[in-house]
Amino acid sequence: MVTSTSEPTVAPVSSMEVLDAARALGGDLSARADEGEAAGTLPVDLVARARAAGLFRTVQPRALGGLELEPATIVQVVEELSRADGSAGWTLTIGSGAAGFAAWLDPDVAVELFGTQADFTSACVFAPTGRAVPDGAGRFTIEGRWPFASGCRHAEWFLNGVFVFDGDAPRMLPDRGPDWRLAYFPREQAEIIDNWDVLGLRGTGSNDIAASGLSVPEEHTISPFHEPARQPGALWRLPFFTLVGVTLVGIPLGIVRRALDEFTALAPLKTRAGSFEALALDTATQAMLARAEGDVQSARAFVFDALGSLWETACAGDVPSVAQRARFQLAAQQAMHSAVAAVDRVFTATGAAAVHSAHPLQRCFRDLHTAQQHIYFSDAALQRYAKTRFGIEQPTFTL
Repeated sequence: MVTSTSEPTVAPVSSMEVLDAARALGGDLSARADEGEAAGTLPVDLVARARAAGLFRTVQPRALGGLELEPATIVQVVEELSRADGSAGWTLTIGSGAAGFAAWLDPDVAVELFGTQADFTSACVFAPTGRAVPDGAGRFTIEGRWPFASGCRHAEWFLNGVFVFDGDAPRMLPDRGPDWRLAYFPREQAEIIDNWDVLGLRGTGSNDIAASGLSVPEEHTISPFHEPARQPGALWRLPFFTLVGVTLVGIPLGIVRRALDEFTALAPLKTRAGSFEALALDTATQAMLARAEGDVQSARAFVFDALGSLWETACAGDVPSVAQRARFQLAAQQAMHSAVAAVDRVFTATGAAAVHSAHPLQRCFRDLHTAQQHIYFSDAALQRYAKTRFGIEQPTFTL
């Protein structure tokens, strides 16, 4: 096994440079969103450009050649990409997250797998719908079928959830419950099942993948739900699900910004049937837009305020408290809630024109309602926050 003692191999990149790269790609991502939806995955040349720009390395550890950006920049990059195209934002978020989660591997193992200039694309499914059976020689035999593998068409590595089994039942660990892990394995060892026919985020290629009889070294699996990351640095003091939230929260913020901007440009030009007055001159429409903007901008400010608290603690050398993490989850839920409400308002106000497949608002509507179905944005997060406030005992690994 190769031991890496070298300094980070990618020169530091400023937040502005990364944001500029996302913006530069945004025009083409937006212009070709229909193409991605029709193909059920991002166009391969745009994936290559995103890769060359380092947009899959935003969360990746510096020790592996990644950018390991601060959380606020990660959110802003995802916002920019999601504003251009929700499917692009989602796909690049999942891919960059899966690369970042290599921080939970033993550092030497990570270098052995990916090198110190790691440049790979990946797809990740947390749900433990796979089964890992120890072979007694330090390896697992893995089989399973994993739905919602976003970006699987262009992924070179998969990172998928498994329960480790002892006989016919999952292995139980003291104070943890089932032995739930994520396993890295190469794309050629799995089958992609072409079944991504859905309402929104159609360009993410989130098909099922299946595998059987895989022999995976135990050291290629991680237990991020209960164990800390194994890289140094402030980013890795954020627990796993907190980091997941950092990668996801920019998606609703970006999609809703596109929707509000589209409506703002449309309203001065559009008249309703039976009226010669522009929609922008309607007082009810004016109040609606103002409320939507107020709700969304307030939610965004809440996200960055909660994120700032997390980052300040992490930079001071500590793991953010349960209360801080619960507050950030609440902010993320508020971002999604306000985004969905705002998109629904402007979609309705636009009238029948918004239902046409060529209209940007219909894609914003579909993509956001689909993203809302992700388990991270479920009411369970609201309940976790409330339990924290009430002092009710609960598992904290999902915070």
